[in-house]
Amino acid sequence: MMPTTRRDFLRDSALLGAAGMALPSDLLASTPDASGTLASVVPATAVPAPAVGSFSLSDPADESAWAKVAAMYRVTDKVTNMEAGYWGLMAQPVLARYHEHIDRMNRDNSYFARREYPALFRGVREKVAAFVGAKPSEIALSRGATEALQALIGQYNRVKAGDTIMYADLDYNAMQWAMNGLAQRTGATVARLDIPEPASRENILAAYDAALRANPRTKLLLLTHCNNKTGLLLPVKDIVALARPRGVDVVVDAAHSFGQVPLTVQDLDAEFIGLNLHKWIGAPVGAGAMYIREGHLDKIDRAHADESAPLTSIDSRLHTGTTNFATVMTIPDAIAFQESIGLANKAARVRYLRDRWVKAVRNVPGVDVLTPDDPHLTGAITAFRLHGRGTREANSGIARTLHDEFGVFTFQRTGLAKGDCVRVTPTLYNSAADADKLAAAITTIAGRG
Repeated sequence: MMPTTRRDFLRDSALLGAAGMALPSDLLASTPDASGTLASVVPATAVPAPAVGSFSLSDPADESAWAKVAAMYRVTDKVTNMEAGYWGLMAQPVLARYHEHIDRMNRDNSYFARREYPALFRGVREKVAAFVGAKPSEIALSRGATEALQALIGQYNRVKAGDTIMYADLDYNAMQWAMNGLAQRTGATVARLDIPEPASRENILAAYDAALRANPRTKLLLLTHCNNKTGLLLPVKDIVALARPRGVDVVVDAAHSFGQVPLTVQDLDAEFIGLNLHKWIGAPVGAGAMYIREGHLDKIDRAHADESAPLTSIDSRLHTGTTNFATVMTIPDAIAFQESIGLANKAARVRYLRDRWVKAVRNVPGVDVLTPDDPHLTGAITAFRLHGRGTREANSGIARTLHDEFGVFTFQRTGLAKGDCVRVTPTLYNSAADADKLAAAITTIAGRG
């Protein structure tokens, strides 16, 4: 039986972090509880789904258990999708809630938006802050990591003519452009370094230490925690420890980080972070957040001289106009779903899938796997390159062959100092068979010379 009104039910569920997520009535699946054990779900029609029992997700190689999680995603049958890094599918319970939120905002319109939505929005901010380990006052919701990072970089006000700003070859292209734009406006110099390949914790730290020593006037350093090109996880906190004593502020691109690996903002220890909620957390597309550590707000100018929020509020640093109400309202649902699986369980599963295909091809003649096996430097994403094939055309061709001939969808990435690559990104709806299929295809292609 429904609560007093449908409106009350939706409001209370959103504020409580989607404790009552429900599946469409035609989906026979299970939802995991906080302990990592999955139990049966009651569909939206309140008609119980057939019992499927319960099972543990503690074993990342248990295909039968993880197949039940995969069944919560409605995935295309056109191809084996190993390119989950673009954005993450909403699981069916989250998608059902998203549809409910759309119905609500479309039905109640401005009456809802002006009277009820502000409290919901504050609740969402608090949920996101708790999820990333921040204070609500340090978080502003954005439409994605790119919007957040462009604000952090473009509005950073501690750079002047003669100063230096720094980034690496593996940093996201749009963020490199934002740094270039900051340099052009202020008269600063851009210093660029190349991440060693193959990478290790030691040679990464040595490269950043040498770059900072060579550029003593550096004021702002861009770091990408989980690289969108190769999947390399930088030891951000250690690099921050090199930069901070030199008076260098650090802005971290964490677009791929939260939800892929267990992480808090304290683990990164940077002043400024941009992150996504629609990649590894599985919120609707157009959800992200900006983090500004307490005490550092004055280093970021107001957005477009925005006077709608106090100068002392992070809200004055990001102004996106009318909110996508349903997207924001679904964020707690997505977080709750991920937490119910268990972030440690999820990280172990996607890492298992990554390791399965990587171990099968790492010693194949002609194949270069660009991400190390060090568990501190690798998550789900990994890239490869065939010997002597570092051009954009060659890697586009490899990705095309994987798709057209073998039915595996990957994506070519560019901008690496030593040449382009093909990125592979498994996620929760993938299986060990998918990883094996990819490995066999790469082995066949490499064997052709």
